[in-house]
Amino acid sequence: MRNFKIGIHQDARPQATFLLTAAVLSILLWFIPFAEVLTYPFRLFVTFIHEGGHALAALVTGNSVESLSIATNASGETYTTQGGLFSQMLVSSAGYIGSMIYGVTLLVMIRRAVAARVVLIASAALIFLLTIVYGVYKPVASGAALSGIPFTFFAGTLLTLGLVAVARFANSRVATFFLSFLAVQCVLNALLDLKTVFFLSTPFGPSLPSDAVNMANATGIPALVWASVWITLSVGILLLTMRLYIATRKSVSPLELSLPATTPLIPTQLNEPTKKVYGGW
Repeated sequence: MRNFKIGIHQDARPQATFLLTAAVLSILLWFIPFAEVLTYPFRLFVTFIHEGGHALAALVTGNSVESLSIATNASGETYTTQGGLFSQMLVSSAGYIGSMIYGVTLLVMIRRAVAARVVLIASAALIFLLTIVYGVYKPVASGAALSGIPFTFFAGTLLTLGLVAVARFANSRVATFFLSFLAVQCVLNALLDLKTVFFLSTPFGPSLPSDAVNMANATGIPALVWASVWITLSVGILLLTMRLYIATRKSVSPLELSLPATTPLIPTQLNEPTKKVYGGW
């Protein structure tokens, strides 16, 4: 029987160190009183990505987005026109799965050593686009959900400026660590949100609107099933991504180690060729 040894790729160790440090810091902040003040901007960022996932899925399936809003408690809502069954399923799923995909995309970019400043500027542009187009212009044009405009604009503007400031003024190491922390926050918040929607989907949870409830209404399949499917997909996506950081080395088998020194060798031949509301919790 052969033994296999798993470790971190040699060239991935600097990035893995940043990610591990960011993950440990994120977990420690859970146990520090009032530390949620420090992670609140990151929570808002993930909510923008979540709602942006709904908006993108609606556009891809031929629907229109009427508004996107973020609340002070870091929840969000996206109003779109209602398409067919496939459209409703894709749009409902795009929030949680989209947040996880965005988080692992950041992990891939970190692994590929893409400049942190470039990724941060691109993220800032995305938040700014969502804020101006779907957080302000579309609600005003359609006359829907105007009450959500002030905080959405305020939060989107500050997030945009904050990301640009880090990209512009931080040195490369600080910018890379910040990006690592942002990636970890996206992944952790996506999983925590899925845990919340799973609890809300159980018979013991309060009856609140959620993406899983939207899926249940569209398909007739219980919300708990959809929450479980999203959790499974998200964990699978994360595990597949983490393989980029992991190297598997095959060790020598005990049989090979016990071969006698007199075993004849075979000479090698050198000349051989070889309208729907999405969001909430």
